Parts: sequence; structure tokens; C-alpha cells
Amino acid sequence: MPALLEVRDLHVHLGESHVLQGVDLDVPAGGITALLGRNGVGKTTTLRALLGLMPRRGSVRLDGDAIEREATHRIVLRGLGYVPEDRDVFAGLTVDENLKLAVRDGEDARYDLVYDLFPELKQRGRQRAGTLSGGQQQMVAIGRALLNRNRLLLIDEPTKGLAPALVADVARVLERVAESETALLVEQNLAVVRRLAGAIVVLDQGRVVHTGPPTDLDDEALVHRLLGVGHAA
Repeated sequence: MPALLEVRDLHVHLGESHVLQGVDLDVPAGGITALLGRNGVGKTTTLRALLGLMPRRGSVRLDGDAIEREATHRIVLRGLGYVPEDRDVFAGLTVDENLKLAVRDGEDARYDLVYDLFPELKQRGRQRAGTLSGGQQQMVAIGRALLNRNRLLLIDEPTKGLAPALVADVARVLERVAESETALLVEQNLAVVRRLAGAIVVLDQGRVVHTGPPTDLDDEALVHRLLGVGHAA
């Protein structure tokens, strides 16, 4: 089956740094592909480059269509949703206003889905997003992306900085999302990756160094070599 997303020879330079050095990866349609790697190897840069948020060189095809020369807003209109690493909620706006701003023109917003997944967002609709806890802000960030029907979701570190109970909540939400959406997920929590991912891609020094099934994470020596962490991470 052809990949939904095909990336070939993707390069990104940031000043003097050659951050991405020819990334090749495929994301199959349906389910979650996890993008892994040590800190600073280019995972967030990869997601931002796919969205056109930074200058990049290479080939990016979404469902067969070349998008590497398109502006970010055009890429988003093609059906790419984005959950950024640091949530990036509008602190001075209410929860309702944060959600409303995310709705794409001409689309029927899926408020029922978002409130089913995150009932607390409906209860806190008039509360300013900047006064929410980190976990609640993460709900807003994921909810904004899910309001629209996405061909592909780019999700960056959704469990970062969350308490274990909230990590489990986010994992349950993403598990449900994966039933109907395709996602490329950056995640450091390997227990979450094992639970959610159908495939893994590992970056190191700006290049893909491993692809395979999530069962590869059961190989302690491989995990330590690729990620520098132990099996139980």
C-alpha cells in the first residue's frame, strides 16, 4: 500500500547547523507512526519542516501530491493538523476562543468529538487558557487539531511534563484517535509508543537510522544503542 506521507532527502539548515541531513521516511495510512530519537536530533524540526514552518529542501508528498513548495496555510488546508511540543495555547483567550480559532473555513467543526474526548474543555469554555494546568492546556492543543478532519496529524511530545495519570489519559485519547486518523507522533515515553505505534522511525544526527515495528523496542541493546536509554524507559 502506498504511504500517505512520503519524505525523501529532507534537509534543513538553521544558521550554521545542518539539522536535517537527508531524512527519508514513510507514514502509512491509518494508525500511528512514532518518530523517536535522543534530544536534539531533529524530531521537532522534522515536523515543522513538513508543515513549511522553516526553510527546507527535499521531497514531501502527501497522498501522492508534492507539498514541499507550498506555504504553511496551504499545507494545513490539505488536511495536516499539528499539536506543537509546548502546546502554544493563546493564554489570554478563553478555551472556547482557542478552539474557535482553529476551525478551518468551510469545515464542520467536530465539537462533539472534542467534548467527548475532553469533557473538561466544555466545562471550562469561558476560562482563560493561560490559567489552565499543563494537562488541561494539552487537552486544548489536541482538541484544536481534532476539531478538523485531518488526513494526517503531526503530534509533538504530547505527554511531555505531565504526571503519570495524565500521561495515561493522553495515551487513551490518542488510542481512540488512531482508530480514525493517521498520525506521526514524536514521543519520548517508550511505554506510550509501545502501546500506540504501528511503526517506529528513529532519527540520529539528522538522519533516519532505523525503521521497523514497535516490537523492535523489546530489544534492550538496540534501544540503548539508538536512544541511549534502558529497556524499561
